[in-house]
Amino acid sequence: MLPRHQDPIVAIATAPGRGAVGIVRVSGRGLDALLQALCGKPLKPREATYLAFRDADGTPIDHGLALHFPAPHSYTGEDVLELQAHGGPVVLQLLLARCLQAAAEPDPATGRPRLAGLRLARPGEFTERAFLNDKIDLAQAEAIADLIDASTEAAARSASRSLAGDFSREIGTLRDALIHLRMLVEATLDFPEEEIDFLQKADAQGQLDRLQALLAEVLRKTRQGALLREGIKVVIAGQPNAGKSSLLNALTGAELAIVTPIAGTTRDVVQQAIQIEGVPVHVIDTAGLREGEGIDEVERIGIERAWAQIEAADAVLFLHDLTRTGQAAYDRADAEIAALLDARLPASVTVIDVWNKADVSAGGNLPTTPDVPSTVTAPGHAAHENLRLSAKTGVGMDALRQRLLQLAGWQGGAEGLYIARERHVQALRRVEDHLHGAARHLAAQAQSLDLLAEELRLAQNALNEITGAFSADDLLGEIFSSFCIGK
Repeated sequence: MLPRHQDPIVAIATAPGRGAVGIVRVSGRGLDALLQALCGKPLKPREATYLAFRDADGTPIDHGLALHFPAPHSYTGEDVLELQAHGGPVVLQLLLARCLQAAAEPDPATGRPRLAGLRLARPGEFTERAFLNDKIDLAQAEAIADLIDASTEAAARSASRSLAGDFSREIGTLRDALIHLRMLVEATLDFPEEEIDFLQKADAQGQLDRLQALLAEVLRKTRQGALLREGIKVVIAGQPNAGKSSLLNALTGAELAIVTPIAGTTRDVVQQAIQIEGVPVHVIDTAGLREGEGIDEVERIGIERAWAQIEAADAVLFLHDLTRTGQAAYDRADAEIAALLDARLPASVTVIDVWNKADVSAGGNLPTTPDVPSTVTAPGHAAHENLRLSAKTGVGMDALRQRLLQLAGWQGGAEGLYIARERHVQALRRVEDHLHGAARHLAAQAQSLDLLAEELRLAQNALNEITGAFSADDLLGEIFSSFCIGK
């Protein structure tokens, strides 16, 4: 534990701005003297007391509720004092300043500062204290931030399950099974003449098989949980006036983008987060892609930004105008964009060729030329798919939404899922790799048992990273720095 983790800390624990209630929170060891200075009397543990919060000269700053949570029965595991006042920014700043001032004042009984070293908390430091004092593990700590940041109901409920420890318990079950197998293998290394028979009698292969099956199920849930948290990024691209802004409005159900028959109406990136079956989908409308004369500086910058968004997308909706298909200039420009997409996008990104304005097109089907097959996957290029719809009438929109979920890897139903992060997925994939290596060495038997033991050790280390049983200080700093101050 670093020296700063011993410092008492204080912060405003509610969001900036005005509100009905605001909270100033103090955490540390031995808050009695500070509590007496701020509240004027002792407080019953975990019981709200209405009183005046007074300045150094006795002038009331505000009237509100004070709560004292003695250690270890508090959020941080330390003594915690919460002052709940009216939620005005000035009032809360005055209370915060008074806490710092009172902490530095000498205690009449001892002559020493009432709470030496009290300082402003860093972002996430209260939750970091809770983790360091074993009130929660690292996965639960992250779930607190995910619950606050949840953009869909499904994500919020899944984050709540992670905070309750569902995810941590599954990781614990995996770790216990892994430790049992490790102990078995490590023990055999001390008895080389009996190790093969010993492992066979203990069903080491069966234990490893069951461990891999359990890991596969946890990894499946974790991928789904990460999807609920992260969502997918979908970029709408195409020539000017193909209906990109209309498609954005149709997907979001709001008139977010201006729609006119004038080419180049959209000059900048317009984005909105929506949800499809609880999965966050970040939809981005971009400026029409075109080259040649007649492009002013503003539109040129918009096109550059469009390509930046396209290259960072999880999926691209390449919009085509069915009413203009067959016109030589239009088809040529579409072919140029398609070539650029193939050149600039990785093979992992799927391009859906969306054929828009089906409600007014003369033909009832997609173009049937060899250049427009139903699915194209060129080696090293993004896969292309076709979908016909009308952004104006909504025909085909449900099919598009379902296809986006499929591309994201969503398997349907958030019930029982826990929120997860990409780092959790990566850690479990490392566990999977090490268990595959362990299986190879177990098959080799006596010649590779020391390597088998090492693979199992590395797998356990990767699991420990998820809950924080083993983690580096820089990893902790990165995780907790994303929290808000006061949490």
